[in-house]
Amino acid sequence: MESNVESNVSEISRRSFLGRSAVGATAFTIIEPHLVRGAGKERLKAGLVGSGGRGTQAVVDLLSGTENVEVVAMADLFEDQLEGALRRLQDPKYVALHAGSTVERDGKPHVLTAEELAAELPKRIKVDAEHRFTGFDAYKKLIASDVDIVMLATPPGYRPMHFEAAVEARKHVFCEKPVGTDPVGVRRFMDAVRKSEQLKLTVVTGAQRHFQNEYRDAMDQIHNGAIGDVAAIYAYYLAGPVLRQQTRNPKWGDMEWQHRQWYSYVWLCGDQIVEQHFHNIDACNWAMGGHPVKVVASGGAVWRPRNEIYGNIYDHLTSDFEYANGVHLSSACRQYPRGLYERVGEVIVGTKGRRETVRLWKGNSPYMEEHIALIKSIRGDGPYVNHGMMAAESTMTCIMGRESGYSGQEITWDQIMASKLDLMPKAFGYDLKMEAPAPPIPGQYKFV
Repeated sequence: MESNVESNVSEISRRSFLGRSAVGATAFTIIEPHLVRGAGKERLKAGLVGSGGRGTQAVVDLLSGTENVEVVAMADLFEDQLEGALRRLQDPKYVALHAGSTVERDGKPHVLTAEELAAELPKRIKVDAEHRFTGFDAYKKLIASDVDIVMLATPPGYRPMHFEAAVEARKHVFCEKPVGTDPVGVRRFMDAVRKSEQLKLTVVTGAQRHFQNEYRDAMDQIHNGAIGDVAAIYAYYLAGPVLRQQTRNPKWGDMEWQHRQWYSYVWLCGDQIVEQHFHNIDACNWAMGGHPVKVVASGGAVWRPRNEIYGNIYDHLTSDFEYANGVHLSSACRQYPRGLYERVGEVIVGTKGRRETVRLWKGNSPYMEEHIALIKSIRGDGPYVNHGMMAAESTMTCIMGRESGYSGQEITWDQIMASKLDLMPKAFGYDLKMEAPAPPIPGQYKFV
């Protein structure tokens, strides 16, 4: 990686986490209105790429929290998944997810009821047959359609490619975390973020803890010295396995199978530390105001069977990250069978006290709040939000930990930023032959 890229990332690191994570302090002025078709109270049109569970929930989050927004297009690799998502979005129980939340309606606080959500939200999903796109190029067709906002919720291996295309088309973006699964992809995402910032495009990244009051209050206290200087951090994502399919349909080719079982394959999900533990590591970077400079990690697969259902991800990984000021982050993630000990959260230890954070919240869901912030940023009646670089740095931190665990080597930030690792296939097709690789073995796996 060229040194100017490394210096750019280093230069924005602290600004990313301290400036952007607070969702901004002042509203911004739209300099180029043609970039923001929905300026003011005009109706905004959104399109969803990736209609799995997280994507359809994002649609509910968006429509529940905002006014004058419609979903007019959807894209997915699989027609059955797209049509299933549309059916879920017509289910009163599913769309009533945010009943009891307080939102703004006609400029006034309003408490959402299950009845009004069930009645209102399906009417704002206007995806006709001509705007239901399927296939490996479906995202291109959706981005080229008449949408203002592109929502990206596919497996994260595709995030850099899809995000770059959305920015090139000058669309505002909601993209789920993480933002890639390998260093080449994340650097590609970073390049697109820089362009999105120049264009004043809004980018919200699914790092919803930045919109959770409990986390924001804790981070404000930490940054204001309430616990003194941060001396050590501990992060945990100890949970159960994520298995999407238990059996393989014999009609599915290798590539189709791996997509339908995407959480079991590193090139699509990034492994647990990248796809799931991202939230904790991102919160630690937020507390520290930047990314670690090096890591040593250990892990493996001790209970996951060696077959294509379980793919090639680890089931446990522990990492010792070190920041530039010498503070260590002890990170542990695992996906063991259900019924065993579980814990998700962070502990930040300071010279004058400690703060423990958990993902539970009171009041409105942060998943909905991030979409409220998205729309206010686009319309210019709220702070400008672009969390792209922040999410990219946290994703790269997670990948750095994974690669250390896989290789058994200490990995530095400069090394991961220069890495040539590119996990994406060079060809795509439902029947494409793909081997089912085994989990990486330290000493045999080579970091590149």
